[in-house]
Amino acid sequence: MEIQMEKIKVKELMVPLSDYATVHQTASLREAVVVLEEIRKKSPSRIPHRAVLVVDEKGDVVGKVSQWDVVRSLEPKYKEIGEFDQLARFGFSVEFIENMQKTYNLWHEPSRNIGELTSNICVSDIMYTPTAGEYVAEDSTLRVAIHQMVVGQHQSLLVLRDKKVVGILRFTDVFIEVAKLICE
Repeated sequence: MEIQMEKIKVKELMVPLSDYATVHQTASLREAVVVLEEIRKKSPSRIPHRAVLVVDEKGDVVGKVSQWDVVRSLEPKYKEIGEFDQLARFGFSVEFIENMQKTYNLWHEPSRNIGELTSNICVSDIMYTPTAGEYVAEDSTLRVAIHQMVVGQHQSLLVLRDKKVVGILRFTDVFIEVAKLICE
């Protein structure tokens, strides 16, 4: 399988930037979700995108808004708690989660108009800015990309050509290719 993984290049598996959901950094969260939904409806046979890429005036990718970011932003008080990824490593009991919800009064406000709420949130305020380890060259091998994803625990990597993002390599697409190799 290693020899096969050396022959497969990232550019063969990536979703080109032109086919991926993108929004300008000044877009509202609502606009980002609408773009994700439009892409999903256009390609029902393809595995849907789980994020929208955020671009600047030049069209360069400056961030990413995931499904996780969208849902988390619906309760603004989560910002008071801090970074969950650091806390989650310790595991949470049901009692801890219930206590946190009471302590921070999470999800207790009367129902709000979600469309209105998300129209007032700018994607640049909630987007995730990728780190250096989340970029991979388009000519890198599948083996290199898998190692990078596993070590960094990344669901996707931004694909570079001459220091410019030209696509995204999703873990889902990597898994499909690995499954094919396993089943050969």
